Amino acid sequence: MPNPQKLPDLVESIYDAGIDPSRWSDAVAGIRDFVGGQACGVFSKDSISKFGVTHYYCGADPHFIQLYADTHSKFDPLSVLPPHGRVVSVPDLVDFGEYRKGRFYQEWMQPQGCSDAANVVLEMSNASCPVMMTVLSGRRMVDRTMKDRLSLLVPHASRALLINRTMSAQLTLATALADVLDNLTAGIFLLDGLCRVVHANSAGQSLLAADDVVRSVAGQLVTSSMEANQMLRDALAGRGDAPPLAAGGHAMPLLSPTGERYVAHLLPLSSVLRNDSERVVDAAGALLLRKVSLGGPSYGELIARTFDLTPAELRVFLAIVEIGGIPETAASLGVAETTAKTHLHRIFAKTGVSRQADLVKLAAGFANPLVN
Repeated sequence: MPNPQKLPDLVESIYDAGIDPSRWSDAVAGIRDFVGGQACGVFSKDSISKFGVTHYYCGADPHFIQLYADTHSKFDPLSVLPPHGRVVSVPDLVDFGEYRKGRFYQEWMQPQGCSDAANVVLEMSNASCPVMMTVLSGRRMVDRTMKDRLSLLVPHASRALLINRTMSAQLTLATALADVLDNLTAGIFLLDGLCRVVHANSAGQSLLAADDVVRSVAGQLVTSSMEANQMLRDALAGRGDAPPLAAGGHAMPLLSPTGERYVAHLLPLSSVLRNDSERVVDAAGALLLRKVSLGGPSYGELIARTFDLTPAELRVFLAIVEIGGIPETAASLGVAETTAKTHLHRIFAKTGVSRQADLVKLAAGFANPLVN
């Protein structure tokens, strides 16, 4: 049996397993040796179905691990669970004489050369399916020394499992969010207080690679508009004279050098971390940038229904958004400029906006946000 001075190293290995679950196999081997058992495992068992599954183990034949899951978990004496954190042996749970006559002992424990086991509930986040640890003692009975040694490790193993669960939940959430962001047509850029790109989704990376409406210069995001660049820097730096954009309530229309129209929104993030020098060291804002594209006739129909536009008004609306001003719109549609202006004034009245740039931003709200 290892010297008790090995306890600090064992505790360290348990917390290593909390951070890296692949290390649990080493941790349970260390626990088995420290406690003085033949085998050790971390498993969970459904209190209703009695189905049990072993997550990590050492010292046991895989055949018996599978046998436990397939058949013998329902014969396990752990039908009534001990209090959380309390180490119990088989005689603490059932009449030992009756237990030795039962299937669990006759078909599962005895063939492995074991008589008794120390059991403890480690984690109860799911009350109907707690996570437990068991140490099979071999031919001898579980004694006070074994229980005491296992008790020393219980708080650490419980915390390590909690760390596993927390990290797994965080990773699952982060992965799900990343999948959602990568399926958006809008480029999303997380920016720090110096307008440096902390992260970009797939659409954002494509926009940077195109080096058109936005680009990365020495790690900083730069747009095609000098005015927008200044607004972004003022807002992210949290300067006192920052424009209302800092509140996320305004949109910025952007025109790329190739003539394509975009709309950008800045969403300030409240979880800004600053050090003593007030330098932002985490994402201070999220910039959403998307190309103004109405995605086909169905989106035009939606806009027309929303604002009760006539077919002629809708054609002018779409032309203003996708082509440009009155002269270009009139030429594209083959109508007089006075006719285009008349329709535009009616569009303004129906939509409640008063500038062509506002129509561009309005149209962006009807664009399909998902990657087709």
